[in-house]
Amino acid sequence: MNRLTGILLGTIMLSIASTATTLAQNKVPAPKPAFADPVYDGAADPVIIWNKKKKAWWMFYTNRRANTNDSSGVRWVHGTRIGIATSTDGSTWQYMDTANINYRPNEGYTFWAPDVIENKGLYHMYLTYVPGIFDDWNHTRNIVHLTSTDLQNWKYESTLKLANDHVIDASVYRLPDGSWRLWYNNEKDGKSIYYADSKDLFHWEDKGKAIAARGEGPKVFRWKNSYWMIIDIWKGMDIYQSDDLLTWKRNANILEAPGRGNDDGAIGGHSDVVVNDGKAFVFYFTHPGRAKANRAPDQSLAARRSVIQVAELQLENGIITCDRDRPTYIQLKAVKK
Repeated sequence: MNRLTGILLGTIMLSIASTATTLAQNKVPAPKPAFADPVYDGAADPVIIWNKKKKAWWMFYTNRRANTNDSSGVRWVHGTRIGIATSTDGSTWQYMDTANINYRPNEGYTFWAPDVIENKGLYHMYLTYVPGIFDDWNHTRNIVHLTSTDLQNWKYESTLKLANDHVIDASVYRLPDGSWRLWYNNEKDGKSIYYADSKDLFHWEDKGKAIAARGEGPKVFRWKNSYWMIIDIWKGMDIYQSDDLLTWKRNANILEAPGRGNDDGAIGGHSDVVVNDGKAFVFYFTHPGRAKANRAPDQSLAARRSVIQVAELQLENGIITCDRDRPTYIQLKAVKK
């Protein structure tokens, strides 16, 4: 065998080895569940972002106190902090800590449903804040703006002036002209979706109703040359489509039918969608103990606990679909910009 033949053979062998490694990685589907909080067993409302400094994916989530003895009414859904889990690929997640949010004007406080974005090296969190720990849903809640340079320590910037003092679940997206739009749930208006605009992420102008339908946890993303909004309607997730981010048309419903995977037998709720390398993955939470086929007693740990699952979205004849039982092969790539 001459030198040239040896080089060519070596190159081919390296290529085969590389391909085999890639195939081996892709043959391992994401586990079910993708993540369970090891402290309170109540992970919900996930949002995923690339940490530039750590070169890893970070998941922020509402850290519901599912296993607490403080079980009067819905107190266990209050008193929550924001948990953080990390991953190198979006498939395997490890618990890290809770976010250090420097906004605690009340002795008792509740943090819900963050949305986190990055702009010019600064991270922005838009977080639902409830001024206490309550056993019912009848208390004020606002969306606050926080900033961070490291994704772990957060500085309070302001409380957004939106439609009223019963607003939750922010979702922020950059518009084509470089300005920003925030969608949220207006609880006083039938839990419909409202929106506000900003030129700088610090000053916001409320614009009114975006979608009249009842739902919460909006999340806006762009995929397959269209804009989409996914909303939790407590019967799975409704998906809306738009060409201009102003006019929305209902497209589909996903994650209502129960799955057969571990801890995935109940409806999917409040989600994030990560678009990466042309694929779209929905990270949603579910209450395994609330499956219709074998529902656990109310206020039991089994009924309260929640976990994060992940599935891939598909676009078929213009309609988004999601088969939660199909193995999810996810290998998120690093964000370069």
